[in-house]
Amino acid sequence: MGILDWFKNRQGQFDPDRVSDEMLDWAVEKAIALTNPKLKLLPTCRKRLAPAVETTIRFLRSQIATLPAVHILSSKAWPADPVLRAFFVAPSDIHDVLGGSDNLRAVFDKNPGLDEAYAVLGMAFKIQPVFGMALHGTTVQRDVAQTNASFSDHRARLCDSDELRLRRVIGVEVFEHLLAQAMSEIGEDRVERQDLQTSRSLMRTRLRLLQQHGPGLGSMLGEAPAAQSEQARLAAELLENERQLETLGGGDSVLEAELECLTDVLGNPQRYLHFDSKHLRLNKMNLVVDEGSSEDAADVDFAVAELTGSKPMSRAFVLARVPRAELPPPKKLNFDDASRYL
Repeated sequence: MGILDWFKNRQGQFDPDRVSDEMLDWAVEKAIALTNPKLKLLPTCRKRLAPAVETTIRFLRSQIATLPAVHILSSKAWPADPVLRAFFVAPSDIHDVLGGSDNLRAVFDKNPGLDEAYAVLGMAFKIQPVFGMALHGTTVQRDVAQTNASFSDHRARLCDSDELRLRRVIGVEVFEHLLAQAMSEIGEDRVERQDLQTSRSLMRTRLRLLQQHGPGLGSMLGEAPAAQSEQARLAAELLENERQLETLGGGDSVLEAELECLTDVLGNPQRYLHFDSKHLRLNKMNLVVDEGSSEDAADVDFAVAELTGSKPMSRAFVLARVPRAELPPPKKLNFDDASRYL
């Protein structure tokens, strides 16, 4: 099972060797519904969109190998787990992150008998050069160029009751990211069209006034008409505006352009997202250590999601198994403190 399992409703329907018709139909329907339901008016919409959707599914399937293995997320494990020590400065930080996840708490609340839940632990990740001290033989050297790995802004937003369900949630998020990118590009086209239509209206009005002896009060007071050169310039701008609007099209051509954009995005998912596996050897100070070094260090493995397009983003993440006991009780409202703001 893998990330593409999110296209199915029941485990037995997942075909690991091919893209099932059910999987494809679900994704096509979702793409149309979220982008523009009017796309259904185009008679060949589904037929044209299906190959692009299948391309996205196969691309996501190829990314499965980069997803990290599930890692237990526990403050009790922090002292002995170098990966957790790399991600969190102190074990109390783990409690803070888990306690701040409303989605994780909702999973446990909906499943009273659930002993553990699964989550995507997302983090901001930065590799940067620093200068510090290093031991060479018996000599301590200062201002040695080193590389530091830092993790911050920990979030556990995507959560579910088991690993397979969590992977489906990840898949839905990825698919909707691509749909959002398509909608963003379609929106830019719509804004351009609106700007051109507004410009056309203004230029037509101004040209008419200029041809009637001048704009505004000039016409009423009998001022001389605008120069022919000014009228010719506005007329030329109006023709160019009309040409651009004609290029954008209208009616069915608008839907055709939107379908073309959606098909292009889903047919080229590699433009907008990529998962990379990351492996570092880090010492206790989170400094990168060479693989061949004898310095005390530990292997830290995680994945990095690179999202491009309208909202570029790069986030490190691991899949986490969270024991119920690790979730701190919800914070109670201090009514004395709250009353100060009333």
